[in-house]
Amino acid sequence: MITLTDVPDPRLESILEDGLAAYNAEQTHCRDWRPLAVTAHDPATGELCGGLLGRTSLGLFFLDLFYLPDRMRRNGTGSAIMRMAETEAIRRGCRAATLVTVNFQAPGFYARHGWEEFGRIPSMPGVERIFMRKMLAA
Repeated sequence: MITLTDVPDPRLESILEDGLAAYNAEQTHCRDWRPLAVTAHDPATGELCGGLLGRTSLGLFFLDLFYLPDRMRRNGTGSAIMRMAETEAIRRGCRAATLVTVNFQAPGFYARHGWEEFGRIPSMPGVERIFMRKMLAA
């Protein structure tokens, strides 16, 4: 039986991650999938308010989500988060990185940090998904 849903079983992500990790290890004799996170806390309250989520696997850093509230932008916080994540990815043996952003989000921020666009897909009027990559220096 297969089911289409917009409310997946909470176990599904772990099942998929574990299954893919096992298959990849079988094929490459390497099991190195790991999450990577950098958290940002509000300087006034100490509350968690943003940061970066990604993962590393088979020499590639996937930047999945990156968000900072307006009050924490344009003061070096985003750049510091990016440097921390990339440094950790390199430490884990990653040689390259990839992400997907949207034209109204932060492609300029990523470009200023050495990321390059390698693809673009229009998804609705005025909105484009932008695929970016970066070679990481060892």
